[in-house]
Amino acid sequence: MPQQNSVYYWRTEWHLDSVERNFLKQYDIQKVYCRYFDVVMRNDEPMPNATLSFAEPVDPSLNIVPTVYITEDCMHSEHKGLAKKIVERIMQMNETNDVKHVKEIQIDCDYTGRSLRTYYQFLEDVRTTASQHDMRLSTTIRLHQLSMEVPPADYGVLMLYNTGNPQKYAERNPILDIRDVMPYISKLDDYALPLAAAYPVFLWQRTIYGVHVDHWVEADEILKVKDVVEEKRPELRRTILTYHLDKENIKRYTPETYETIYHH
Repeated sequence: MPQQNSVYYWRTEWHLDSVERNFLKQYDIQKVYCRYFDVVMRNDEPMPNATLSFAEPVDPSLNIVPTVYITEDCMHSEHKGLAKKIVERIMQMNETNDVKHVKEIQIDCDYTGRSLRTYYQFLEDVRTTASQHDMRLSTTIRLHQLSMEVPPADYGVLMLYNTGNPQKYAERNPILDIRDVMPYISKLDDYALPLAAAYPVFLWQRTIYGVHVDHWVEADEILKVKDVVEEKRPELRRTILTYHLDKENIKRYTPETYETIYHH
């Protein structure tokens, strides 16, 4: 896996302002994992939802990775032809919006033991279809999935966020707390799939019992987790992502923090 600074783009409209463009340049980020659409169950069939619209052209110097989030219940039973439909929809969006030189697709799903077999067969089908168009396949890996057999993908992105229980927000930050990461560290040694790492730079806002609550990840917590996982698996220094590209997220942390996150 080549060394590359990367970022997720997780909005419903493609439009970068000057702060976001400067951020990409400042940290030499050329690879953008861009959410194209979700797949959700509707009338007992998996259907696209919240499709990305393009308000401006994509800079041809950016390496775009179309990313599709699939809800876990879509994988409770097999849906023939789903993989081909998703790949074809991605290719159609690329062509319509003049997104060139796409060489990879990413599938994101919080699969469980119940959905694993169906999901892995689905990934096999996506990988086969994508390879016919000279595209490879990556998939997200959550910490609890490290104890499962590896998925049929070219590599995985280890999601080092949303690690805790939202119901225990008073005890720990549910976005990221090193205490929630540590029980899974031993699994990194033997996990037989190349991995990149993704770190949170977002703020989670919600209302609990009528009280407005902001979940805020301190920079030190991100860097502590980064140090621990990279010590266990040095490969995770090579390709680093942040979730996600947004002006407010950029302002939330200092340039020094971002320098350290993206430092290899």
